[in-house]
Amino acid sequence: MRFLAITDTRGRLVWISASRRGRSSDITTARHNDVIEQPREVGLGAIGDLGFIGLDDDPDDPVLVTGFKAAYARPLTPAQKGANKLLATERAACEDAFAHLKNRHILPELRLGARHATMPLRALLVLTNSEVAR
Repeated sequence: MRFLAITDTRGRLVWISASRRGRSSDITTARHNDVIEQPREVGLGAIGDLGFIGLDDDPDDPVLVTGFKAAYARPLTPAQKGANKLLATERAACEDAFAHLKNRHILPELRLGARHATMPLRALLVLTNSEVAR
């Protein structure tokens, strides 16, 4: 099962997408859930990991900022390494929210089809937010 989650700048979970089959990629799941179009409509931006490279195709109005990936014949420049380091420090606060989700130990035990797993995931979002708020 694959799902996406969005956090705010303080590392609190804000949104969990509908679940998809585990074989779908991050980009396919993001396109299915309109992860780029909805923030663009309201003027928001996001930082993503390297799994989202190529998702945001509009260079004039970027919504999703991702790092740089090195190729075999083309290593990263020092400027690209610095940009990756800055993005990693910004994403570190958000990774705490994903750790709270994983601490529940329910995700590996969830044996539902992808279309039936969305409601328990959203309930998990509410439980995680109420526990973190205490």
